[in-house]
Formats: sequence, structure tokens, C-alpha cells
Amino acid sequence: MLSIYASKVENMIVASADLANSDKTDGFLKNTHPFTKGDFTGAFFHAGVAELTMASIMNGMTLHGGVIAACGTFFVFSDYMKPAVRLACLMSLPVKYIWTHDAFRVGEDGPTHQPVEQEAQIRLMEHLKNHHGENSMVVLRPADSAETTVAWKMALENKKTPTALILSRQNIKDLPTDTGNRFSDALKSEKGAYIVQDCSGKPDIILAASGSEVATLVEGAVLLKKDNLKVRIVSAPSEGLFRIQPDSYRKSVIPDNVPVFGLTAGLSVTLQGLVGPAGIVWGMNSFGYSAPYKVLDEKFGFTAENVYKQVITYLKSFK
Repeated sequence: MLSIYASKVENMIVASADLANSDKTDGFLKNTHPFTKGDFTGAFFHAGVAELTMASIMNGMTLHGGVIAACGTFFVFSDYMKPAVRLACLMSLPVKYIWTHDAFRVGEDGPTHQPVEQEAQIRLMEHLKNHHGENSMVVLRPADSAETTVAWKMALENKKTPTALILSRQNIKDLPTDTGNRFSDALKSEKGAYIVQDCSGKPDIILAASGSEVATLVEGAVLLKKDNLKVRIVSAPSEGLFRIQPDSYRKSVIPDNVPVFGLTAGLSVTLQGLVGPAGIVWGMNSFGYSAPYKVLDEKFGFTAENVYKQVITYLKSFK
């Protein structure tokens, strides 16, 4: 997407904190050139390793006006950017934050680079209202390539608040489609959450997640259906946007009195508002170990088999 924007959006400026090749902002860089001393004809800003400085500069450019500012780094480093992000929320600046390597699946980068509590922290900004009574920030964690395209569409169309795009490191399978048009399906993520896969009649269980974990739920659902369970899968890239939808829409996606199982690579509390008081969440509630991501998925239970196991146990106790 960024490589296209570099040639199509003439007033866009992108920055990266020494990680352009890893956070893929180099897709933009390959179709432009960086700012250098005495030459500001390019559209890319090398920010060294100073995330807070980078975010502050993007705020300043946006305050100046006339440009679309976006900046990228690893999600764990959003901690360093938080003061500038908070100010952007307070001032309603439509900066685009690109945060990649969104979970413990960072391989050789080790536990220091593994975000665990960061998503919960950033999503708190979806709870805070700005002076216009709007969510102070839009936070999007897309589940596949189609949702990522829609997330970028939403980010560029959002001229009122900052937008966060929380993106994976590893490859993710595209979600299934019943309509034959996955992009059309993904446009429903503009409401914050939507049904990816459904059953006939009232579901026995609703599986909910964002990002990488939605594909794991799809695999888990295959096992649950073998037990003749009716399963609905919900992708929720933005719990904040979902929360402000009409009650009728929210209940059409996640109705009352249906058990809800959530899966998140962050703190379990990240999905608590989505699953409700009777729902349960399988999340990361400790700091991670360093290993290849498939090994970590097995160790921490982010597998179809564990989804099946946890849901069966949960349904036995649900009242």
C-alpha cells in the first residue's frame, strides 16, 4: 500500500525509526527519496532510533498543515512514542502510526521486542473522548491482507484523529469468504467488528479476535464443527469503533446470552469489553520467551487444538 501511495499521494510524508526494511515503510522509500541536509524534495524522513522525536516531528508537520504524515516502528516501541501520541489525540491530529511486529511472534528479536501490554495501553485512547466527543484515536489491528487494505483506506480517510495500524511480522492466511469477494467482506471492518464466518440459526459459540488470531479461530472452528457445534467467527480490528455502533448492530454481531470466546496475543483484558462479563479470553498474561513463532504458538496455546480444548471446557461451565 505504501509503495502505491508514494506515487499516488503527492502530499504524503513517511518516517521510520531506523527500521524501514523491517516495518516495510521502505515500500514508500523505494518510490521516493529521503530528506537530506539542503534537499527537501523527497518524502521520507530517516528518524534514527528516536521514536518520540519521530512522532513529535510528524505531529509538527500535521499541525503545519498540507501534508499527510505517517511513521513506522515496532509496536513495542509505542511506549516511547506515547507522550506524542497522547498529544496528537488531544489536538485531533490525523497522524498515521504504523506499528509492526505486533505480538510475541518476533523470533530472534527476543522478549525485549515482544509487545504484550502495548495493545491494551494504546486501545485506552479509544476510550478517551476528545473535545468533539469522538474517540480520541482509531486503533486498527487487521486480520489479513484485505482488512489491511481497508485499514489503510480508513486511515487516509480519517482526517479528525490519529490512526494506529497494528500489523503482524509473520505471514497470515487470508480469511475465508462466503461471498467470493474478501475485500467487500473486509469493508465491514469500518464498523469495528463484523461476522467473518457464520452458522445457520443461533450459534452455540462465538469466537472473537483481531489480527493474527482470527485465522487461528478459523482453524479451531473446523474442529468444533466436527462436534456439531454451531460456530460464529467475529473479526474485531477496532473494539473502539464497534462500541460506538448502534446497539442493534452490536447485538446482531454478538447477541446477549451466547457464550463468547476471545483470543488475543496481548493481555486478556484487551478483549474483555468485547466478550462481555460471561465470556472468556485466552491471552498473554506474562512476558514471553524467545523462539521461532511457531514454537511460541504451540507453547502459549495459540493453536486450533487449544482453541478447541478451551471452548469445550468453557461450554461445559457456561450458564
